[in-house]
Amino acid sequence: MATTTVTTAQQSNFTNQILHGDCIEVMRQMPANSVDFILTDPPYLVNYRDRSGRTIQNDVDASWLKPAMSEAYRVLKQDRVAVMFYGWTKIDAFFEAWRSAGFQPVGHIVFRKSYSSKSRFLRYQHEQAFLLAKGRPPPPKQPLGDVMEMTYSGNKLHPTQKPVPALAQLIRSFSLPGESVLDPFAGSGSTCAAALLTGRKYIGMEMDDTYFQHATERLQRVHQRIAAKRSSGSGIPTRV
Repeated sequence: MATTTVTTAQQSNFTNQILHGDCIEVMRQMPANSVDFILTDPPYLVNYRDRSGRTIQNDVDASWLKPAMSEAYRVLKQDRVAVMFYGWTKIDAFFEAWRSAGFQPVGHIVFRKSYSSKSRFLRYQHEQAFLLAKGRPPPPKQPLGDVMEMTYSGNKLHPTQKPVPALAQLIRSFSLPGESVLDPFAGSGSTCAAALLTGRKYIGMEMDDTYFQHATERLQRVHQRIAAKRSSGSGIPTRV
């Protein structure tokens, strides 16, 4: 795993930053019970490679999975939830890690796509995530449906880049404005962008040098666009 590069200033304040390093080591520096919502898309343990040859670090072995989920559980506040994507072929490993950490499944979400990411026995046209609870969180006043649309992001910045609108609706449902959203596997920063655009604080972590750079630059652009929109009185932008 890559060496964590977190400065002293970052150690004292993680808010609204993309941190460069191994998320296990970074989360260990965070206080327990310090984030309001976790929304993340970790490696699926399938050794993924896209058509252009891009890969994802730690997508081969599961040695990181249990310690990462344990730290995620520790930093999440009591009676709050996490939404975590997963690879269906490795569900046993993910479920064991979640249960071992202390998470309890309270829902399952299917994201329907208009395109297939792979075809073999079937055309695979969906993504999936579990809704996981720490303690006994209250349900939202207007629960989302468990089947949602997922538009194609274009994957320009990351080979498995998630679209911001799909993430934004989850953030609105499971957190309040001003609260903190954590993504330990930030990739291109889609969760962090969605958090910022919905009036939340974000904490992102990414160990890959290239994706970290993409995410950092992307969030800088989002901050700039929000500031420009506010100064012009035209509101917060909805797309990044």
